[in-house]
Amino acid sequence: MAAEIVNPRSDGNTEEGGAEPLDSIDPAFALHRGGKMAVQATVPVRDKEDLSLAYTPGVAKVCTAIAERPELVHDYTWKSSVVAVVTDGTAVLGLGDIGPEASLPVMEGKAILFKQFGGVDAVPIALACTDVDEIVETVVRLAPSFGGVNLEDISAPRCFEIERKLQERLDIPVFHDDQHGTAVVTLAALRNAARLTGKGLGDLRAVISGAGAAGVAIARMLVEAGIGDVAVADRKGVVSADREDLTPVKRELAGFTNKAGFSGSLEAALEGADVFIGVSGGTVAEEAVASMAEGAFVFAMANPNPEVHPEVAHKYAAVVATGRSDFPNQINNVLAFPGIFAGALQVRASRITEGMKIAAAEALAGVVGDDLAADYVIPSPFDERVAPAVTAAVAAAARAEGVARR
Repeated sequence: MAAEIVNPRSDGNTEEGGAEPLDSIDPAFALHRGGKMAVQATVPVRDKEDLSLAYTPGVAKVCTAIAERPELVHDYTWKSSVVAVVTDGTAVLGLGDIGPEASLPVMEGKAILFKQFGGVDAVPIALACTDVDEIVETVVRLAPSFGGVNLEDISAPRCFEIERKLQERLDIPVFHDDQHGTAVVTLAALRNAARLTGKGLGDLRAVISGAGAAGVAIARMLVEAGIGDVAVADRKGVVSADREDLTPVKRELAGFTNKAGFSGSLEAALEGADVFIGVSGGTVAEEAVASMAEGAFVFAMANPNPEVHPEVAHKYAAVVATGRSDFPNQINNVLAFPGIFAGALQVRASRITEGMKIAAAEALAGVVGDDLAADYVIPSPFDERVAPAVTAAVAAAARAEGVARR
């Protein structure tokens, strides 16, 4: 008797080994059964004429033309509209180092967000290696198939070196979203919070909790955008030049932050500060929040538990933001990365520059416009104006900075 063929996307009666299907326990499993993505053709293959154009012999003409003029690959393949979403599974959401297979549901999710919010196709690639040079070599070899590389959920400090080495070796955009996507959205929200309260970025002193990928990138972008001062704290306190335990990344961080010369605890640095930005997952005592300047901003973005609960933050802060969708002012990377890549791919940019990221933040802040309020300093991911605004701003900045190729 022939074996029964089961549709992998259908709901089976049992899991492997005869266990009760997880679908019946939690609807998230039912949604994920069979994966959240599929490859779909954009041209028909209905008869032998279609086949001869889509494949042999017609395809040979296109291949030959690209071999003679490599730039034609952007016009006659999917390269200029597709991004590789690359991870090694070492820093997946709040789950940590769970490995490449377990990271795939998140990478699939990232890919469908690219499509939903930016019109950009994306392919999840989970690598079974964690060595920096192995990852770099693997991505370099895969790069001819893609117009950009989105690095995702790779632990710090390796993520910094991987991104830097890939940027040096590839002529397509390489973007570590955990760093730069978070920084872009944070800067946009901070610009609007400052505008709401009649302040300028140069008037603000910020304290960041967390010196990992997001914390370092946010600090760098705030300094680039002209903030008055910013100090970053890790588990051992403020990252300062007098510490002898700093990694190379943190040593560099100490060189361009903390002009006030704080040392010691995060709580001590928060006294009189205008802005708290949390990307650490730790907890900040209410007393420390109360010691901040009047009319301060609290962006507590850890998920699912913010460093400062919004109910506490609202007692002392003029503007409160989190990383959660059930509170106002969600700092969500999906506001940034689809439009950033769409803009970069549109002009065939060779890289994503600091200027392009700042342009994205300014465009994102601008979407709020005259509707600005304490509970609305950043738009919703479902605001249909977001992606077009970011895309246009990034494309224009790429042209202005000389990295656009069309």
